[in-house]
Amino acid sequence: MTAQAHPSAGPSRPGQDGAPQGAGETRRVPGAGRLHSWRVAVRIARRDAWRAKGRSLMVLAMIAVPVIGVSAADVTIRSSQLTPAQTITRDIGAADARLEDAGHGPQAILQSPDGTTSVTAKQPEMYESGGVVTPAAVDPRAGAPEGSRSISDTTTLADITTKAGLLGTEVRELDAADPIAAGIMDLTGGRFPSAPTEVAATNAFLEHSGLHVGSRLKGYSLDRAYRIVGSYDLPSKLDFDQLDFRPGAFIHPYVAARRAAGADVTDPEPSYLVKSPGGSFTWGMVQKANKHGVRVHARQVMLHPPAASEVALYTSPNYYGSSQSDNRAGVTAGATIAGLALLEICLLAGPAFAVGARRSRRQLGLVGANGGDRRHIRATVLSGGLVLGAVAAVTGTAIGVVLTLLLRTTLEELTGSRFGGITLRPAELSGIAVIAVVTGLLAAIVPAVTASRQSVLSSLTGRRGTPRSRHVLPVAGLAAVGLGAVIAVYGSVRSDSTVLVAGGSGLAELGLVALTPALVGVFGRIGRILPLTPRLALRDAVRNRGRTAPAVAAVLAAVAGTVAVATYSASQHQQDQNSYSVRAPLGVVWINLPSRAGQGLEALSKRAAGHLPVAKQVDVFRLSYDKKVCDQGNMGPGCATFTAVLPKANACPADAEGAAVRFTPAQLREFADDWRCREDGTLPVITAEEDILVGGPEILQALGIHDRTADKTLTDGGTVLFNRAYDDHGTLGLQFTRDGRTIDKKLPVRLVSARSYGARAVVSKRAAASAGLKSVPIGTLFTTTRMPSAAEEQALKQDVAKQGVIAEANMERGYNSRNSAILAALMVFAGLITIGAAGVATGLAQADAESDLRTLAAVGAPTRIRRTLSGLQCGLIAAMGVVLGIAAGILPAVALRRIDRQQAEAQAQQALSQGHGGSVTHVDVPVAVPWQTLGLLLILVPLGATLLAALVTRSNSPIGRRAQA
Repeated sequence: MTAQAHPSAGPSRPGQDGAPQGAGETRRVPGAGRLHSWRVAVRIARRDAWRAKGRSLMVLAMIAVPVIGVSAADVTIRSSQLTPAQTITRDIGAADARLEDAGHGPQAILQSPDGTTSVTAKQPEMYESGGVVTPAAVDPRAGAPEGSRSISDTTTLADITTKAGLLGTEVRELDAADPIAAGIMDLTGGRFPSAPTEVAATNAFLEHSGLHVGSRLKGYSLDRAYRIVGSYDLPSKLDFDQLDFRPGAFIHPYVAARRAAGADVTDPEPSYLVKSPGGSFTWGMVQKANKHGVRVHARQVMLHPPAASEVALYTSPNYYGSSQSDNRAGVTAGATIAGLALLEICLLAGPAFAVGARRSRRQLGLVGANGGDRRHIRATVLSGGLVLGAVAAVTGTAIGVVLTLLLRTTLEELTGSRFGGITLRPAELSGIAVIAVVTGLLAAIVPAVTASRQSVLSSLTGRRGTPRSRHVLPVAGLAAVGLGAVIAVYGSVRSDSTVLVAGGSGLAELGLVALTPALVGVFGRIGRILPLTPRLALRDAVRNRGRTAPAVAAVLAAVAGTVAVATYSASQHQQDQNSYSVRAPLGVVWINLPSRAGQGLEALSKRAAGHLPVAKQVDVFRLSYDKKVCDQGNMGPGCATFTAVLPKANACPADAEGAAVRFTPAQLREFADDWRCREDGTLPVITAEEDILVGGPEILQALGIHDRTADKTLTDGGTVLFNRAYDDHGTLGLQFTRDGRTIDKKLPVRLVSARSYGARAVVSKRAAASAGLKSVPIGTLFTTTRMPSAAEEQALKQDVAKQGVIAEANMERGYNSRNSAILAALMVFAGLITIGAAGVATGLAQADAESDLRTLAAVGAPTRIRRTLSGLQCGLIAAMGVVLGIAAGILPAVALRRIDRQQAEAQAQQALSQGHGGSVTHVDVPVAVPWQTLGLLLILVPLGATLLAALVTRSNSPIGRRAQA
């Protein structure tokens, strides 16, 4: 029986039987089907993301975390970089130029456009005559154009009375309320002084002195009191102590009072802020001012510098060029780490989409069951990357900008400088967002291909199958690590290329990511020695490498960036610390009387000891030729000066006259390894002039020199020599000069290799007497049980000043570092990226392992077991990622330091080629590993991931259907 259509059935749809149907015909547009399938895929991805809010938020966080860090760092760095206009405004305010005495006397000079360097136009007479002549002072206003208006700006150092005692600070006389000075100081409270008895103070001074607006202060030895009427900040020196007075109100009376008390002080020369009639100070006007010996810092010239061919300084034989790459190190580090951060976005997004695809495998299976092919499944997963990537990019960029706004004050205080303003570069921020979306799509490719290859049945039942291990990926990863390391090293050693360093480091990091599955298996071998629960967690991580490896790679990427920044920053800190001249062990205090030859030293030392946590007091003496008291303040007839005699055989060849002509630059560089050319350069303790001290073994102990031979030598009445260059066959030669004649003395010495803090030798009193020399008290050393406080130091200086003698009190507080804005910002945001990425990555791994937790709940495992297992799984993932990330992060930092070393060597080469033979020194660009930071990463990141995962594991995990298991 033939089936017939039902009478009520309507007409068939067009094309239902494959034949055209007249007016109902639809024409197929090329590409329309593909576009329609992408629209459907995007709609499915959007609905799926909205339906699975928890998983979507995890994926969003994974992508947004590095975007937040990169965008916040970009805004911070750009905001901290002052424009030329902002820089010059902080120096000269609203003036057109700052005019100052160049220090060469009333003769023509040549200067650089920025006003930082100047030389005489011709060889100065004081060098031609062979003598040392102090140039006559020049009135800077001689270089001002006719009809201009100017105000003076004078600075000097002074001792100011505080609540605790005396505080050495910079004092300034500038009419800060004048419109010409607008922009130099930021008034934060009260007002600027308007009367001779008023003063304004920086907030740093108020904090250090314990004073406040409304308090009164005095300069040491001045009877006049000044009332603080306002507080202000110097925008580029937020932690700087400074006081601002009305012109003529403080400096001249203070200098006169100090001079009357016997101090050797001079009146400082003022500079002048000039407002020219034409509203600008051109390069031609600068050159006219130079003819009077006046150096100019002009706004117009800074904003529009002349061509190098117009600057006569650059061709002068008196000029030695300086490097203009001082900030390149920080910029180079920022560019390299930013490049690695963009790579990090891709590595972090990969596991996010992999987990998302596995969590949505049932939905993807339904797409296949309803006629979708692999192309549609790939489009669905990629659309998820597009949707979540776009939302994460926009959200992360916005949060990064807001985060910078909220942390602005903290960042400014950290770097010690105000931002020029919040600088947003739309092109850069948009680029970060676009790259984040693109890398998100790239990161979704592998999960999309993997999902499309799964059978519909396995997707619907939730079975993952057993992936076979392949050896191609580990081999390729190992090759990428080696090739990337070679490229990075080549870029740092041969080509000085930041691009090669970043590219090689990125390739090596990708190689480590490719090696991660194999390395996870290696980590699994340590499970034999672990207790039961961590052994189960580790074996589960190894067995499910498809889940573990992406999460480990995510933590690896985050940690690598932090380690690179931390290593570079620690190396720069070590370099700065190495260049710092330490005059004594940390916490040691010394008092000296340079102009009184020790008169009153005993009473002064006794009073000073009452202000300090003294552990031991040591008196120090200096050599004198006879009983006549001769010092810096009394060098008349009968007084003798002495110098240590350097044997000719021990003289550095590079310091000889005409060395730059006699030796080639290559030969001069070789002298850097010659022991004769290694000068310590440390200023001697007690005074800068006395590097030969007289005393016993107690001096060595105060200086932290623990050498039994040296102690015995001084106890037996001998002399200890620390500088090998002055050893003349076991003796130290001294040459005394008195009334035009010289007297030679020789002291038997014992050469000791030890850090002497600038002391060339220590002579026992018995050895001095044997040579017919006298010992005159010059100072006292105090070792302390702890670092004296700022209040104790101020009280000490005040008590020393009250003695009525010209004395000096100093304390060794060690090197105090302040990182640049770029490195500080990178360090802060790299740390945020590490913490956030580690937390989100382990969270995703835990979400992917939820079926395992449900299985444990089904078999009756208590909550404690489930939480412990979950926490240990995430902790092990974080630990593996941290270990691999540390290995990956060291490479770019070392490569960047190699670039810095090449730059330093190039500068040394430039100095040698310009005739600086005596400047031969070792190029010190160390690589310092921040062990403390690495230790914290190794402990805190895995521990935090473990605790977080344990806390968020639900007590009652619902038992799902078998198909979802």
